[in-house]
Amino acid sequence: MRIEALKKKINKLSYTLCKGGMFFAIPLMFLTTFDVIGRSFFSKPIPGTIEISEYMLTIIILLGAAYTQQIKGHVGVDFLLRKLPPNKARIIQISTTILCIIVVSLLTFQGLRHALEERTVSDMLRIPQKPFRFLVFVCGLLLLLEFVADLLELLRRKEGK
Repeated sequence: MRIEALKKKINKLSYTLCKGGMFFAIPLMFLTTFDVIGRSFFSKPIPGTIEISEYMLTIIILLGAAYTQQIKGHVGVDFLLRKLPPNKARIIQISTTILCIIVVSLLTFQGLRHALEERTVSDMLRIPQKPFRFLVFVCGLLLLLEFVADLLELLRRKEGK
């Protein structure tokens, strides 16, 4: 039962961060729209739009990655798994989840290493890079926890179900 309680907390945190990421979508749309209008009709683009858009997209993607894993929204090859016997499909799912854990672990802890060393700022608006590097670490850690929860669920599930 402790695993279920932990999984619920991870799921709730993933969902909360995803909602935080969605908060940036509307300002991004307005910024882009006003920049296009300014550029097209008044020959006056909004300075720094590209930089701000890049940062907002980064936030949206990173904050949504763990929730996307939670709802199984990432690209998968389940059309192949459906053709396999359940025990073989389960072995493949466990193997790919372990590989994902390894890759996300590497990305997460490299993100932390880079965040601790980061000193640069953006070119035009002079926005510090450090918070975005830490965001890679935090969101990567949450994605890692989602994969670990998936692995525990796969291992707990009986063969053939």
